[in-house]
Amino acid sequence: MIQEEKITALGDSADLRAAHPDEPALDAGGKVLMPGFVDPHTHAIWAGNRAAEFEMRLQGKTYMEIMAAGGGILSTVRATRRATLERLLAETRLRLWNMFSYGTTTAEVKTGYGLRTATELRMLQALLALEAEGPLEIACTFLGAHAIAPEYRQDPEGYTDLLCKTMLPVLKDWWPHHAHHLEMPFVDVFCETGAFSLEQTRRILETARTLGFPLKIHADEFDNLGGTSMGVELGAVSADHLVATSAADIAALGSSDTVAVALPCTPFGLAESHYTPARQILEAGGLLAIATDLNPGTAWCESMQFAIALACRYLRLTPAQAIAAATINAAAAIGRADRVGSIEVGKQADLLILNVDDYRHLGYRFGANLVQTVIKKGKVYPV
Repeated sequence: MIQEEKITALGDSADLRAAHPDEPALDAGGKVLMPGFVDPHTHAIWAGNRAAEFEMRLQGKTYMEIMAAGGGILSTVRATRRATLERLLAETRLRLWNMFSYGTTTAEVKTGYGLRTATELRMLQALLALEAEGPLEIACTFLGAHAIAPEYRQDPEGYTDLLCKTMLPVLKDWWPHHAHHLEMPFVDVFCETGAFSLEQTRRILETARTLGFPLKIHADEFDNLGGTSMGVELGAVSADHLVATSAADIAALGSSDTVAVALPCTPFGLAESHYTPARQILEAGGLLAIATDLNPGTAWCESMQFAIALACRYLRLTPAQAIAAATINAAAAIGRADRVGSIEVGKQADLLILNVDDYRHLGYRFGANLVQTVIKKGKVYPV
């Protein structure tokens, strides 16, 4: 039973109807009822596209080669810096609705295509407006450390100084006046060759932690720099990507509360053969989530259903494991497992009705939308 946006009772349909005869009923027709998906790693706010770079990769250029030549993230930075607030709202709103129609009821969304204070704050302003609009619920992440800003390409330490001494303190003062009741945003860093070194990442994350921000880290997408173990040490809520992750990093995840977030759409989008060692993480006792990594360069994918299909094939997860990774474990990766991600009394009524009668169709099928109805905070949205 659902009352005031929350689940208030669970049980057999006949028993619930007998106990609450005046409550309205929704007949799922014998189809799968499950928690709404939680997408714990997206870059859903940006302007423009990188279709030309996709073609370059097909012709043999690597992601890092394109980025070193001024493309990649920096290409989207240029377009996003030029974008008005209205354009950011319009382009992002469409992506969020697509995500919602495919069953994502809560999503983390990162900034990171501004790389200067004013644009990063404009991105956050847009995200807060879209969160207020709904229906998809947004957890915000500040990713000013997504790449070295183009003005600082020859001075990465100078950009690290800017992040630590200016951008993060400004954000700490700005947030309470604009976000009101919302939790502090996460602070994330892309710890990778060609982005931020291990030492720079530590400095940024330690500064953020001192200022009261919860932490996340991009680690081991291409090279193993030790970012995962450092994220565990600093108490990051999640470490994400984890393709080149070492046995020592996996052991560290297994003995911690840091959630390992696999992003199978990204190696798929890059036509890479290496994926997150998900089974090793699970065997070590780690908590595993999956996400789309929705972004304009490597994974323009708004469907957690497709992430589940990839996870079953390339991470070697069962459909049940993949669904858990896309719901309750994903909620843990954004610090919201107490509110969303499972069907329990007291949690938000964020639910899906699929148009199939067996949950294993998630993973088994791909390329079509299996969601028939989305229920967000008790409100019904036919898809």
